[in-house]
Amino acid sequence: MDNKNTTMIEKLLKNQGFQKKEEINSLVRLLKVSSILPKLDNINILASDNEPELFKIIPGRSITIGTLFLSNSTIALLCLRYGIEWQIWYSAAGKKQELTFLCDLAALKVTAQFYKMLPPVDKVDLGKNHPFVQKLIHQNNDEAIDVFNLDQETQEMLASVHSLEYKEQQIKRSWQNLIERLARPTEIMLMSGGDVRLNIDEKNLLNVYGCRPFPRPEAFTFASSTATSISNYAYNRAEKARVKLIKNSLKNGLKRGAQQFSEKLKVQLSNVFNLGNEGEIIFSPSGTDSALQIGAIAQVITEKSITHIVVASDETGSGVSLAVSGSHFAKNTALGHETVKGERINGFRDVKVLEIPLRDGVGDLKTSEVLDEEVLSAVKRCHSNGDYIVLHVVDQSKLGYQAPSPEAIEEAKNIENKLLQVVIDASQLRIDSEDINNYIQEEYIITITGSKYYTGPPFSGALILPKKVTKTLIASDKKLPEGLTEYFNATDWPKSWKCSSHLSKGANYGSYMRWNAAISEMKRYYTTPLALRNLGIEQFCNFVEESIFQAPFLEQLFVSDFESKNESKENEIRLRNIRSIFPFFVLKEGMPLPQEKMALLYRLLNQDISESFSKASIEAQRVAAQKCHIGQPVKVKYGKNQPSAVVRISLGARIISDSWKERDTSLFFSKIEEQTSQVTSVIKKIEMILEHPTLLREA
Repeated sequence: MDNKNTTMIEKLLKNQGFQKKEEINSLVRLLKVSSILPKLDNINILASDNEPELFKIIPGRSITIGTLFLSNSTIALLCLRYGIEWQIWYSAAGKKQELTFLCDLAALKVTAQFYKMLPPVDKVDLGKNHPFVQKLIHQNNDEAIDVFNLDQETQEMLASVHSLEYKEQQIKRSWQNLIERLARPTEIMLMSGGDVRLNIDEKNLLNVYGCRPFPRPEAFTFASSTATSISNYAYNRAEKARVKLIKNSLKNGLKRGAQQFSEKLKVQLSNVFNLGNEGEIIFSPSGTDSALQIGAIAQVITEKSITHIVVASDETGSGVSLAVSGSHFAKNTALGHETVKGERINGFRDVKVLEIPLRDGVGDLKTSEVLDEEVLSAVKRCHSNGDYIVLHVVDQSKLGYQAPSPEAIEEAKNIENKLLQVVIDASQLRIDSEDINNYIQEEYIITITGSKYYTGPPFSGALILPKKVTKTLIASDKKLPEGLTEYFNATDWPKSWKCSSHLSKGANYGSYMRWNAAISEMKRYYTTPLALRNLGIEQFCNFVEESIFQAPFLEQLFVSDFESKNESKENEIRLRNIRSIFPFFVLKEGMPLPQEKMALLYRLLNQDISESFSKASIEAQRVAAQKCHIGQPVKVKYGKNQPSAVVRISLGARIISDSWKERDTSLFFSKIEEQTSQVTSVIKKIEMILEHPTLLREA
């Protein structure tokens, strides 16, 4: 909270005699959740002793909450959230009195959703002292609350909070569209426009990736190879973007507001990587959606038969091969349309997909030479058939592999009269802007995400297209397959392209908000001086590797077979030349844990399990209570015949950014050491779980 919000809390502490444990816990929860409330400039947040039952909004000036309601942390939080949202919309609407009712409806909608996101412990008893909270929030806590059909009593109750007379109370159609799309808390927007994997469970407020759409500072986080909870910094930047989006949409309309937001994000992302005019950016909800875009683009570029050669198919997303073939890859799309997984998307013609996994039929990792030979053989075979070939190359997979080798790619490119488009899967984005620009100069298409190395929220994909591909698409009279209207909006694509003009007219605000957060992290990362950045990366990664090596119950999975053999670049200090994902087996009595127990271990690490160590030392209880979020288990064979899985500790950009936030060189390396000490806690907690007699028995 800002200083003005803190004034209210300080007065609350002064005037309330918190003695009971449950009262203290309630206040602690209020203070923790308050960090995700929007920050307001020039609005005073006040607590009232004289009128303890007061909840009052002075438009453009203040929010006052009586101390009677502050004694219930949830009521205080809901009043505060309503008041802040009301002031946001009032300011965005230009403080026009004729839009006051719109502000009421938007604030009610947002607060109802905010209430629904609270943990169950905060929903038990809201009391019956204040009809505003009891009737409007407690009884109407469904996210789908119908704010457009409120009775007269409810409307009068809303008006009583700010005491402004309505100049106009009729609900306009444009208001309804605005409220349906933009009257959402930032955390709800960050969960939208993806699929069910972004939903969070009610108890732990975690999604299937083990993270949240709002900050989770209490967790030690080294899960960037999978997904990461949004940081406080990025969350606040996303909230500011939401406020600006509301203002622009009220002023210019939803369509133009969304278009401006999308174009601004593309410019910012282009600037981060110094692309200039060399690369065209297309947003998508996820890396798999980006693969679908590639499949669609290939259908526009050529009339010939198409073959997609997907290298490291066992290391990419499970739906990539379906997506590039033009098939539905899930049961629903990011725009909310239900589909039949595996069924052909309307408008796509038949294509071939050749999968070349990194591991052989019995699970052994192929050598780089064997894999290169398979790739080149496939390219030559498709070339002899006259196919248009899309070669999907992986530059840093979820386990840190790169394949095929640069030499194999060059040999494929040199085949005479070939029809070949290289696609670089850089979804982990563990490469530098120099690498991206080099790929663009080679006329490669690049797929990226903001949710891996740069620790933006999960589900933020994008393509970067070179000029040659862009010119071909602009010159084409063909349209993208019409079934893409279920997946993408026209605002995701360049506004000058005719081939995408028929796509959906809405906007994927969730995708844009996630990209806004990711770009915020990128900008913050690049403010760290290059020399310090590289030294910090080396310090952290060397510590992780040595720590895993020193633990007798951990065994690393090495990826040296797929490192670049380009000797001229071996000694360059660049992100792609540094191993930053550390997969490892967990051993119990010398044997690796099977996959199901590794999944349980992963979940236990991310929870407070101190109850199982109630008789242990205070230090042991502290470690057991610490939530540790690392990369999800990946199925890998141990040795020759033992099925198992690895989990991952990974470097994320935030480790560098957080260490440099004071911009003090003398503190930078101390901050890095603080985060390496968190790695020590992760490993210690793994050891404690292994040594506990019952914790791993559930699987």
